[in-house]
Amino acid sequence: MKTTNEGRAEAHPADPGDLGRRVAHRRHRLGLTRELVAERGGLDAGFVEYLETHPVPVGVTTLTRLADALDTTVSDLLGGGHGLPPGQALANVRVRTEDVGPADCWAKLSPGGIGRVILTAPRGLVALPVNYRVLDAAILYRTEADGTLARAAGSEVAFEVDQLDEVFATGWSVLVNGTVSIVSAEETVRLLGQHADPGPWAGGARDTWMRIRPTAISGRVIRPDGPPIVDSGYPVPE
Repeated sequence: MKTTNEGRAEAHPADPGDLGRRVAHRRHRLGLTRELVAERGGLDAGFVEYLETHPVPVGVTTLTRLADALDTTVSDLLGGGHGLPPGQALANVRVRTEDVGPADCWAKLSPGGIGRVILTAPRGLVALPVNYRVLDAAILYRTEADGTLARAAGSEVAFEVDQLDEVFATGWSVLVNGTVSIVSAEETVRLLGQHADPGPWAGGARDTWMRIRPTAISGRVIRPDGPPIVDSGYPVPE
C-alpha cells in the first residue's frame, strides 16, 4: 500500500493470476492487441484488459472463446500438463506427416524462442536448451564463456526446435545442421546485444555469443486427417 497526497491509501496493482499471465503472454507472442483478441473471440476489450491484470473466474464458454481467439487450447490457457512431458494424450491414428521446404522451416524458426543444441561432449551426445534468435540466416544464442556450449566452437552441431499440440494432434519440428562458432567481432557483439536477444532465461553471466551457420535444414509437420482422439483430463460439457 502507498499513500496519495490526499492521504488516501492506494492499493498495489492486482496479481493477474496464472490465466491472465498466460493470456497476455500468448497475445504478445501473436502480436495481437487486446481489441483484436476481443473481436476475434466475441468479447469485450475491457474484459480482456481486466482479465490480464486481475484474477478473474472465467467460465468454460469464455475460456473457449479466448482459446480460439489466441489460436491455442483451453488446456494450454489453464496450464494443463505443463509439468508433464509431451505425448501423454492418446494418439490420433489418422494423421499425415509432410516434409516442409527450407523457406517454411525458416518461417517457423524466425520468431525465436527455445531450441536445443545437440553436440558431442566428453560424456557423449548432449542436447542443451538455449534461448535463441535468428539473424542473417544464422542461429544465435548466448552462453557461459567456459561452458559446454562455448567449448563446442568449431565443431559440427545440430539445432532442433519443435511444437506440439496434443489436443488437435498437430505439430512440427525443424532440424538445422551446421558449424558453430564464437562471435568475436566487438561491433557485431554490440549490435547483437542491442537487437538479437533481450537475454537468456538462465541466470549468471552469459556474455559469449554463439552462431550456427547452417549447412542443411529440414522440417516436418504433422496434420490430422480426422478428429483427434485425446483425453484432456477435463469433463466434457453436456
